[in-house]
Amino acid sequence: MKTLAHRVVLAWGWRRAAIAFVAGAIGALAMPPFGFFPALILALVPAVWLVDGLGSRRDVRTIAAAAGIGWLWGFGYLLAGLWWLGAAFLVEAERFAWAMPLGVIALPAALALFYAAGFALARALWSPGAARVLALATGLAAAEWLRGHLFTGFPWNALGMAFGQSLPLMQAASLVGLYGLGLLAAAIAAAPATLATGRTPTARLAPTFVATLAFGGLLAFGVARLPAAPMPEVAGVALRIVQPNLPQDVKIDPARREEIMRTYLGLSDRTTSPERASVADVTHVIWPESAFPFLLHRDARALAQIAGLLPAGTTLVTGAARVDEGWLPGEEPVFYNSIQVVADDGTILDTYDKVHLVPFGEYLPEMFAAILDGVGLRAFVAVPGGFAAGTERRTLAVPGLPLIAPGICYEAVFPGAVTPRGERPGALLNVTNDAWFGDTPGPRQHYAQARLRAVEEGLPLVRAANTGISAMVDPYGRETGRLPLGTAGLIDAGLPQALRPTLYARFGDGVFAIMLLTCCVSALMPGLRGSRSGVG
Repeated sequence: MKTLAHRVVLAWGWRRAAIAFVAGAIGALAMPPFGFFPALILALVPAVWLVDGLGSRRDVRTIAAAAGIGWLWGFGYLLAGLWWLGAAFLVEAERFAWAMPLGVIALPAALALFYAAGFALARALWSPGAARVLALATGLAAAEWLRGHLFTGFPWNALGMAFGQSLPLMQAASLVGLYGLGLLAAAIAAAPATLATGRTPTARLAPTFVATLAFGGLLAFGVARLPAAPMPEVAGVALRIVQPNLPQDVKIDPARREEIMRTYLGLSDRTTSPERASVADVTHVIWPESAFPFLLHRDARALAQIAGLLPAGTTLVTGAARVDEGWLPGEEPVFYNSIQVVADDGTILDTYDKVHLVPFGEYLPEMFAAILDGVGLRAFVAVPGGFAAGTERRTLAVPGLPLIAPGICYEAVFPGAVTPRGERPGALLNVTNDAWFGDTPGPRQHYAQARLRAVEEGLPLVRAANTGISAMVDPYGRETGRLPLGTAGLIDAGLPQALRPTLYARFGDGVFAIMLLTCCVSALMPGLRGSRSGVG
C-alpha cells in the first residue's frame, strides 16, 4: 500500500488526471442501486494522496491545482453516476438525440465545478497528518451543500447516499440529514489514506481505527432506533397505489387517450386479496405524475369515468397537468404540473402545483432560453412554453387523511424542503414519472432519495410511479409495500402513523452546519499550532 500511495503522490500530467477521473468514477458504485460502500474508500483514498502530491505549500498555484484534481474527480463521479440521463433524449429521438451530449457530458462537467471548489477549500485547510482527512471531508461536504442549493439545486447522488441505502445506516439521517451523512461518509472513507502515509504506527492506524468506530457507532444507532414491531396505522385508511407501467411514448400521446384511461380504471378496480376485492374496499386511490395526455380538470368525460370508478367515500389523488383558468384569449396559457384531489362525484377538491421544476425538462431557464430556442431545443414536456412554477410549497387536504406534504417527481430529492412551513403534515406523497429513463439506475436512485426523506422527517412516504418504483414506506424507511421497476400492479396498504418531529425535522441543516464548522476548525488546528511553534 505504501508503494501504491507513493506512486499516486508522485503521479504527474496525464497520469494524475487519469487517477483522479477513475477514482471519481469508482466512487459512483457506492450510490444506488449498487450501494458498495468500499467503492467510496477506493475513490477518496487516492484523492487524499493526489492532494498530498501538490507539496506542503498553500498558495494560489497549489490551490488551483487541487481544484483541477477536484474537477476531474467530480467529472468522473458524476459521469459514471448520471449517464442514464441520456435515456430521456431517446424518447423522442428524432427531436432530441442530437442534444444527448448536453445531458450526459455537459451537465456532469458543469456540476464538477462544485467538486473543484471543494478540493480547493480542502487544500486551503490542508496540513500533514490525520487532519487532512477532515479537510477533504469538509471541502466535499461544503461543495455538495452548495450543489444542492445554487442555480435551483441538484443534490442528486450526494455522498450521503452511500449510507442512505442501508436501513440501519440511514437512521442517522433523522439527526443530521443527507449532507451530514455525506460529511460522515467522506471522513470515514478517506481515513484509510493514512495507513500508507503516517509517520508513526499511531499516525497510520489511529484515523482508520476512529473511522471504524464511527461506522460501528452509526450502525449501532440505527439498529437501536429501528423498532421490531411494525408502525401502527392511521385508523380507517386503506390506500391503493396504482403503477400502470405505461411507456413514455404512449403516455404523452393524446391519440392513446382511451387506452390510457382503460389502463388506469381497470387496474384501480382489480381484486388483490379477499380483503380487497375491488376499489370498493379502499378509501384512497393514488395515481402517478401527469397521469393523462390531456387536462383532467377540463375533460368532463374523464371526470365522469373517474366518478363511475369511485364508490361513495373513496377519493382519488392523481398527478395531472392543468392550465391557469385566468388567461384571456390572445394571451399565452400558463400550464402547471399538478396533483389534484378528486371526489367520488368527479369534483376536484384541492390542487397542488409543482414549485421546484426540472430545468430543461419542464422549462428552459431564462438565461439560456434564447440561445437554446435558437438551436431548436425546447423543454422535454409537450407543453407550449413549458410549465410554470407553483407559488408555494403547501399541504394538500385529502378527505380521510392527515395533512399531506406533496412532492412531484424530483421535488423529493431536496432534503429539508419536502415539508412546508406551518402545521406538520402526517405523511409525504411523491408522485413521479420515471419512464423517461427506462430500466437504468436513474429510477432506482430517485426512489432511494425519496425514501431517505421519510427517515429525515419521521413521516411515512406514499410513492406512486408510472413505471416504478412505487412503494409505501414507514417513517423509519421500512417498506410495507413495493412494486419493482417495469411492472404494472397495485399496492394495497394502510398508512403508517408519523413519528414525533426528528432532530432534522426541527433544525434542518443546522446540525450539519455545526458538524461542518467543527471539522473545518479541526482541520486547521495542526497548521495553526505549527505556525505558533515556528514550524512552517
